[in-house]
Order: sequence, then structure tokens, then C-alpha cells
Amino acid sequence: MSDLPDGLDSFLNSAGWGGAEVLPIPGDASFRRYFRVHRGGKPAMLMHAPPPEEDPAPFLHVARWLSEAGQRAPEIYAAAPDDGWVLTEDFGDDRMRDWLDENPGGERGAYSAAVDALVRLHGQAPGPFDRYDMAVYQREAGLLTEWYCPHMGLEVDEADYFAAWDEVLQPMLARQEPGVTVLRDYHAENIMLLAPASDGSGAQGLIDFQDALVGHPAYDLVSLLQDARRDVSVELERALLERYLAATGASDEFLADYARLGAQRNAKIVGIFTRLARRDGKQRYLAMIPRVWEAMERDLRHPALAPVADWFARNIPRHIRDNLGGELQ
Repeated sequence: MSDLPDGLDSFLNSAGWGGAEVLPIPGDASFRRYFRVHRGGKPAMLMHAPPPEEDPAPFLHVARWLSEAGQRAPEIYAAAPDDGWVLTEDFGDDRMRDWLDENPGGERGAYSAAVDALVRLHGQAPGPFDRYDMAVYQREAGLLTEWYCPHMGLEVDEADYFAAWDEVLQPMLARQEPGVTVLRDYHAENIMLLAPASDGSGAQGLIDFQDALVGHPAYDLVSLLQDARRDVSVELERALLERYLAATGASDEFLADYARLGAQRNAKIVGIFTRLARRDGKQRYLAMIPRVWEAMERDLRHPALAPVADWFARNIPRHIRDNLGGELQ
């Protein structure tokens, strides 16, 4: 097949998968590509993440740590990271988001299992990863003023924005020590249901975790329950929060930190989705901004977010906020 990357046959031969059937999987990433591979009735997933634009080494590092820690990351069959090749276990077709579209009755069971997986992960010492520190939080939050505000024609006080986030997040930093492994993109599109029962229960597999850091346990929980890509009702979010709190005995400050990280993450996502649409031409992300904005507004109502909420009140007009972030043309 002429559209396959150079070096594919050589890598598969060296991995013991020579002569395998290779089927491209449509994707949204600009440089990373995925392929389904079949040989002798055995399936595998092939990733091509070629340098210098991509680097599969972080994926391999995190995948191996997760597996050693008893988490369900895909098994690595073979890798040639210098050339961008990774061959892994194939988790199948039941991505949690897609499965729930066809099986809405399994929502509570699937989300409960995903929360329980976080409880297990957070019960372990964090992995050998970089810290989720203030510089990272601020850089992410700054995507809103860097991309969203200019494209809405808003002139905002950026220095005051970062000062407000510093005031809001600083009290939380001590509570993320020694920290937990934070996968950073833990939501229904990145969870695979390996053998789902009709009620959504069953084993789950993790994908897209290469950016893992050590940080606060609320981050992945808010990523899961305030999903940018599918609706999770406020009632279900509350019930699953209570499930996590009951399992972990988290402190009274946890809900405040959950709101802090929810607002920070949602501000980041608004900026990222604007950038994807404006810089990369991926217009479909604009339709997701109202969902993200609505969750961010809920988070901003928590008293712990008062400085950031005040900034939004002074810098982003009410009619834009009432329109769930406004219309991006």
C-alpha cells in the first residue's frame, strides 16, 4: 500500500510480524499515525510517531511503569523509538465513549469502574515523572488568554489573570505532595472497555497517557467527570465524586481543589479547542466549547475560585458568558 510510511515493513520484520496485514486507522493527529496489524489471527496496534515532530519514548516510559504498577496499559510487543515505531497490544474497538453511545444504560457502571481505577492508581506511590507545578498550571491556563480572547476580540488584563490563578492555586500545591500519577487526559475517549458487560462493568484499558506528571489526585477525576467530549450529568458527577471520597477518605479541601483544577483545566481546553480550530483548521472542536464553558462556570462559583471568578466578571462580558463562551466565527 503506497500510503504506508517508509520503514514499516522493516520494523515489522524485525519485530517478528513480517507479512502481517496492515490497515490504517483514521486519526486527528497531524504527525502520529495508527495502524491495525493482523498476523496469524493475532491483532496488534502499530503507532508511528516519527521524530522530530513526535517522540514515542515518553509513551513507552509511562506504559511500562503503569504495567509494573498493576494498571492496564497495553503490552509493548516491540519498539524502535528512534524511528518512531511502537507495536502494542490491541485493546479492541470498545472505546468507552463510543460504547456508551450504543449502551447508555451502562453509563454508571462504566464510570464507576473508571473512578475505581483512579482510586487504585492513587493508592500507589507516584511514578518517576516530572511535577505538575505552578509553571505548568499557569502555562496551561494561559491558553485561554493567548487564543480564545483574541479571537473573540477581547482586550483583557493578562497580568491580573495570572495573578488571580496564582492566588487560587497556591494554597493547593501543598496538598499535592507527595502527589499521585496524573495521566492528564483521562476521559471516555481514552478508556477502552476490554470486555464490557451490559451494565458497563468490566476491565478497562488505558491509552494516551504519554504526558503523565506527578500532581493532585483531583486532576484526573475532574478530567473524567467534566468531560469536554461528552455530557456527564451534574447528578452523576456528584455521585461519582462521593464514590471517590468514600473510597479514599480525602480531606475536606478536596472539593475545593476539584473546583480549582476543574476551572484551570476547562480554561486550558477552551484555549486548546480555539487553537485547534484557528491554527490547525479543525473546526469540529468549536462545537465542544459550550460544554466546557458550562462546566467552567460551575467551577467558578466555588468560593475558592473567587479571584479568578472576579477576573472573568471584569474581563469577559456577561453576554459572551451567558452564550456559553460565545460564537467563534
